Amino acid sequence: MKLHPKQISSVLALPGPERYEHFIKQVVDWEEVWGLYDDGWAMAGSDEDEDILPFWPHEDYAAICAEKDWAGFTPKSISLEEFMEDLLPRLKEDNVLPGIFFTPSGKSVTPSVDELLEHLQQELTKYL
Repeated sequence: MKLHPKQISSVLALPGPERYEHFIKQVVDWEEVWGLYDDGWAMAGSDEDEDILPFWPHEDYAAICAEKDWAGFTPKSISLEEFMEDLLPRLKEDNVLPGIFFTPSGKSVTPSVDELLEHLQQELTKYL
């Protein structure tokens, strides 16, 4: 399902914390997370020189960010279950931060893996 361009632009214009909340609700609702992939996942770095692996709630948002350093990368989905049970623990082990909802200007929210897992689990309880 493609998102309407007005929805995309209005969500991308939200402040980081509100985009983060949108991410949590959408990935739990749709049960998938999106990254950018090309013979490996797209990575970013923080101002503190930390490794960041970016994630989005929908293919369209990821595709918009597939430019500059990520040109040639394509959106790839991960099931929410695999994301929570396999990928996030691996990120924690490797000291990589999740970069939630990058925008074309490079802005994202970078919670700890534990914070992100907690927020996803809290949202999941609403679906039980």
